[in-house]
Amino acid sequence: MSNSTARKRVLITGGAGFLGSHLCDRYLAEGYEVICMDNLSTGSADNIAHLIGNDDFEFIKHDVTNFIHVNGDLDLILHFASPASPIDYLEMPIQTLKVGSLGTHKALGLAKSKEARFLLASTSEVYGDPLTHPQNENYWGNVNPIGDRGVYDEAKRFAEAMTMAYHRYHNIETRIVRIFNTYGSRMRIYDGRALPTFMRQALNGNPLTVYGDGTQTRSFMYVDDLVEGVWRLSQGNYSDPVNIGNPQEITILEFAKEIINLTDSDSEITFEELPKDDPQVRQPDISRARKVLNWEPAFDREEGLMKTLDYFKQKVLRET
Repeated sequence: MSNSTARKRVLITGGAGFLGSHLCDRYLAEGYEVICMDNLSTGSADNIAHLIGNDDFEFIKHDVTNFIHVNGDLDLILHFASPASPIDYLEMPIQTLKVGSLGTHKALGLAKSKEARFLLASTSEVYGDPLTHPQNENYWGNVNPIGDRGVYDEAKRFAEAMTMAYHRYHNIETRIVRIFNTYGSRMRIYDGRALPTFMRQALNGNPLTVYGDGTQTRSFMYVDDLVEGVWRLSQGNYSDPVNIGNPQEITILEFAKEIINLTDSDSEITFEELPKDDPQVRQPDISRARKVLNWEPAFDREEGLMKTLDYFKQKVLRET
């Protein structure tokens, strides 16, 4: 690790993605030199365009499933590279598995060689279609390993196992964040997740597509809350997984109605068949985050959605 008088340096894999780009902003604001690494398969150069020319920011286009080389010292690696929406990992199943396995292995190897702390972006998807509710970190999950969603779920479960193996065997300082549904600016409007899909449909006056009967639940967190949780976890001393999410649970049907009201849309709601292995409930137990990070969401859903609406209006406007 670099000496205490030097500027701290962080590598953020997947740094041009939705979450990664917000993390680039935060760590720059905290005084870090930031190296953003992304192959732009699901990330976008637009998300980091405002950082180009910043002397403390560097972008490297690279696929992390290949050997990772970074010049100089590193204090911290945030491993956020991965397709993260159903439409992505269903279109790129093998790449999703590779970035969770090979990519995590390469990033951990770099952490070992640089004596850097390593933080893995895991997911609430490791709980699968949960049989306990809400979900805490001691729950082992209910995942179909050979289902369509299994390529993402098992990639992240393997990544957690690999991270803990490096922690135990190589004494690497590791952190694991299990991220629940997150939304905010820089999401792709066609990424297949509920919020961008509903926003796009409502703003265009199209019917909102609800799968199943809409009684399945999700818990939506504003991106600034996620960034704060990751920051605290990366600076702390806790190595077991930590849920970061907003416990404010809502059914998908009610959420669709909420988006229609928010956008003042005349859109109706249509129903389609529920995808296989789609979780029926999803709500984080954040007792651990409250205890070890002194963290809980600062934004309720209404406030977060209002802050996000202008971004989606601009994205939809550019399409027309």
